[in-house]
This record gives sequence, C-alpha cells and structure tokens, in this order.
Amino acid sequence: MGAPVSRFADRRTLAEHSLPLVIATMHRAEGVTGVQTHVRELSQYLERRGQSASLVTPFSWGGPLTVPVFGPRLVLARLSGPASVAWHRHWHEVFLRNALRRHLAETDDCVIYAQGPLAARAALRARRGAHQRVVMAVHFRVSQADEYVEKHLIKRDGRVFRGIRKVEREVIPEVDGLVPVTKWARDALVSWLPEAASVPFAIIGNFVDGNPVDADPEPLGDLVTVGRLELVKNHHFLLQTLAEANREGRRYALDVYGEGPRLAELSRLATSLGVGRQVRFRGFRSDVRAFLPGYRAYVHAAYSESSSLAIMEAMAAGLPIVAGYLKPLAELCDEGVEARFFPLDDPAEAARALISLLECEPARAMAARAASDRFRRDFDAEVIVPRLLSFLQEASHPASGHSP
Repeated sequence: MGAPVSRFADRRTLAEHSLPLVIATMHRAEGVTGVQTHVRELSQYLERRGQSASLVTPFSWGGPLTVPVFGPRLVLARLSGPASVAWHRHWHEVFLRNALRRHLAETDDCVIYAQGPLAARAALRARRGAHQRVVMAVHFRVSQADEYVEKHLIKRDGRVFRGIRKVEREVIPEVDGLVPVTKWARDALVSWLPEAASVPFAIIGNFVDGNPVDADPEPLGDLVTVGRLELVKNHHFLLQTLAEANREGRRYALDVYGEGPRLAELSRLATSLGVGRQVRFRGFRSDVRAFLPGYRAYVHAAYSESSSLAIMEAMAAGLPIVAGYLKPLAELCDEGVEARFFPLDDPAEAARALISLLECEPARAMAARAASDRFRRDFDAEVIVPRLLSFLQEASHPASGHSP
C-alpha cells in the first residue's frame, strides 16, 4: 500500500510531543469483528513497547444497567430489523458518551481515536474542548447504512437508513482527522459526502502482528477461509466453486473457520452440491493464525469489504490469495503476483482460477513468497502502526500545517 496519503505536508515523528491516546469504540473490548481486531492489534503493539492507550466502550459505563438496556435488542431483532438497529445504536452511543464524559473529565490534552461515526459523535459531545482532538477511523463501506442494508436488517432509503446517513453527514465534517483503511474507502465516502474531502486524512491500511506464531507444522488441507458465517461473506459461492472444480476433475478440501447464523444452511448446501466430505466447518478459533501455514492457499468470496484483516493474516502466513475481485481487495494484493482474482458471479471461472494456481506448484510457491513479502512491507504492525500514531499526533497539532 506504500506510504499513507495525507493532507498533512509535515510527516515528522511527533513521539517527543505525543499526547495521551483514547480509543473510543461502540464494541466490546473482545470479539471477532474487524473493528475489535484493529483495536486489539493496536493495543497489543503499544503494550509490547511499554506504552498504552485508554480503551473506552459502552461497557465502561453503566455496570448492571447494560443487561436491561441492551438486552431488548435481542427481542426486537425477531420482530423488526430496523427497530433492533435503532435501539442498538441509540443506547450504545448513550453509554459510550457517558463513559467518555467521565474519562475525559480527568484528562487534559489528548487524541480520541474513534472507531466509526457514532463513536466520533459521542466523543465530540463528551470532550471538554478542542484540545481533545477527535480522529475517526473509516472501517465501513460507503456508509454504515449500506452495511446494514447488505445484512438485510434495514431497507435502503428507509427511515433508519436516512437517520444513519444524517448522523454521518453531521459528524464527519466536524472531526479533526479521518483514517480510511483503503483509498477506495475514502473515495466511496467522498462520493456521497463531498464535505468529507475537506477533513485532514491519511489512508493507512489495517495491520496485524507479524511476529511468528507457534504454527501447526502439519499439512491441514488445500484451502482455508476465515470469516463470520453471514450472507455478505458469500460462503455459498465457495461451495459452488468446489463443485465446479470437481466437474473439472480437481477435488480440493476447504476448511471454514468462523461461526454465525448460516452454518446449518451452508452444511446442507455442501451436501447437496456433493462437496460435503471436502468441507470442514471448524468453528471460531482465536488461534486460527497458528493453523494457516498448514494450507496451500487462502480463498475469499465476500461481495462487500472495505479491507480484509483475514487476507492480511493469510499473507502473514505465506499463503497466496484467491479472491473475488473487489477494488478494496485489489489494494491489498495484485493479480498474478500475490493473488488470483475471479468474478463473483461465475463459480466456474472461480474454479479455473483455483485450478490454475494449485495445479502449478512453482506458480503457487512464487505467489506464496510474494504474499509474505507484501505483508512485511505493507501490513505488518511494526511498519503501519508508527504511521498511524504519527498521523494521530499530527491531527492534535493543527498548527503543524497541511495543504490548503
């Protein structure tokens, strides 16, 4: 991905003038979402260096109130997707704002690294003044409203959809900096919210710890994929691809790591397609990185992403990538180098991409080496986090100068 693109002209390291870092997120500290992984990787990087950041979540405030207030969302989810989304967003923001207000009352100058628009609004409302700067990470695709639509929880242009866009339209131009994880993410945001273009920004990709893990040395199979078993991850396409490869006389094994609401449906589909014995649903594993080196390639068929930590982890393990073509993913790996891309509407073409890679070991090994090299250059926390911290500190010094 190279050096981050920034509106700031001065890229000096500001460690000697660094301000306390407060990470604000709507999520629990632990979990498997991309945002939680991003926060965890950042926190672990700082801890390894004897540094720290304050993590503030909705669960940092309220104590026993969280269950009776957050719990009704589970009931609402069975009755109305939009009502469930609205309830979740409203009360998580209220609790996060209260938690931030309490924390920031005891803090002077600082940088609040907000993980999304609601966390940014909570921070803007809770901060005690402009000396507490707010920088927002752009993890979402186009708008958070679009992501809820893709999950079939709300309707496009419905009341909740418009309300989410309204929040983003009001909040994003007010923050002190933006950190999109890909160029595509920034372009997609600016395409519908031109005001975002005036906010200082740095395109800084996601990252994972590149330090070696205690890997399982035994071969585990041909293909692996990691992700929650939900519609947008498009696992059914991977099963169809295996079936197409079978028709071409190539039988590949696939291990699927993750859990979610589509497990039973996907299991039935695998059986009906005749690939049931080739697919293992391995469930969620917090130590999945230890298993990745046991496979020959990583496959990915999600039809909507702003980036992919799973692909980065696979590249860290030295796996070539076979994925559906999306512009954000094309920023992570190159066709014919680390990756082979396929159209997301043609399982037969996807099968041919798999076969061309797996049936030519020199090509597969070359792509594997390229993936490992690309990770160390572009996605290793040792390389990327210093860039992120530098930008966060620059955003706290508006007088340091940026291009008009």
